[in-house]
Amino acid sequence: MRIRAGYEISYDSPAPTPMLLMLNVRPELRGHLESPDTIFTDPPVPVRLYTDLFGNTCARLVAPAGRLTLSSDFVIRSDEAPDPVVADAVQHPVEDLPDEVIQFLLGSRYCETAPLNDLAWKLFADTPPGWARVQAIVDYAHQRITFGYEHARPTKTAHEAHEEGCGVCRDYAHLAITLCRCMNIPARYCTGYLGDLRVPPSGAPMDFSAWFQVWLGGAWRTFDARHNKPRVGRILQAVGRDATDVAITTHFGPSALVGFKVITEELPA
Repeated sequence: MRIRAGYEISYDSPAPTPMLLMLNVRPELRGHLESPDTIFTDPPVPVRLYTDLFGNTCARLVAPAGRLTLSSDFVIRSDEAPDPVVADAVQHPVEDLPDEVIQFLLGSRYCETAPLNDLAWKLFADTPPGWARVQAIVDYAHQRITFGYEHARPTKTAHEAHEEGCGVCRDYAHLAITLCRCMNIPARYCTGYLGDLRVPPSGAPMDFSAWFQVWLGGAWRTFDARHNKPRVGRILQAVGRDATDVAITTHFGPSALVGFKVITEELPA
């Protein structure tokens, strides 16, 4: 399938403000682009790209005083099949995990494992290890949290989301990731585009989405605690330990978000 994706995001800054951006697709998806996912700025400012420790493409710029608008509009090809279900994917013993995967077992800023460790073992110790255990965790997070944009809070942790029982897609992901890590399953946070493609429209404004991946059967496998069903048309932008590592924009100084629009739509073949 062919997908048109992009964004228009505007900030007002009282003074020149350095910014980090994570708005490009992951490097492994570049070969699927039919047009470049270039970051345009208005007014024009220099943009420098680099690759972070998680392999994400990041950009640096200095926003001028006043308004800065970031935009992109590109076309990318995506698999028409929904997220794969690999029911026989095994859970690896910790001692057999690759070195680069170990960090995704540890607690992090929004995925604090200590407060949820006992709960995780109480709930999931008797589930079959592997895919079935992760799916049980996803089912629990999906049922535990009630979705609502009014429940969004940038400081909310997995434990707080669990106790409050409400949140947005990042809270579903943080809770499921944390419970997986408690059960010795490496899990990493994902952000990107996920439009209402080949599903009934939600009616909500389009936004970037959050899901997660776990290391099972020697590969990263996709799960989505918010929707709890395989979907088509995911466009991965970044992965990390939690939302801290994959913020779409990070500004080092006062800067107000004054415009936000995200586009994701299927195009004719």
